[in-house]
Amino acid sequence: MKPTTINLRDLKKMRLQRHWSQEQLAEMSGLSIRTIQRIENGENAGFESIKSLAAVFEIDIIDSDKKKEITQVRKEEAYIENIKGLYKLLAVAILSLIAPVILAITDATNWSVFLWLLLSWTVIIGIYSLNVFDFFGDEWKQKIIKKRFKKE
Repeated sequence: MKPTTINLRDLKKMRLQRHWSQEQLAEMSGLSIRTIQRIENGENAGFESIKSLAAVFEIDIIDSDKKKEITQVRKEEAYIENIKGLYKLLAVAILSLIAPVILAITDATNWSVFLWLLLSWTVIIGIYSLNVFDFFGDEWKQKIIKKRFKKE
């Protein structure tokens, strides 16, 4: 069996694939159950612990770059906040259009006011959406460059 490299964060997945309990892994590796639990929860592992686990799984184990993980988590949280902001903006738009649509239904001369409000909200939500979903981000730029300059 050829040794492979696996991220230390995948320890629990590897253990469960082999149907091992934490106790069994602790016994085979010579580590305490608490150490196994801490590593599976994403805490730091000492070099000796990593070597013991690598021997048990017959692989090379590497620790992931925590800065990259933290950056990714922050990006995901910011994206979720932007989505929530979009939903809130949509809710405000809908609520602010209820009275004008009722007025427009009861008096046909008010349709122009309702339509201008609707157009305004559509533009505002469209601009916000362009920022939130980043339609013209790095992925789009790379696609255009590949297409224009026929890069593979």
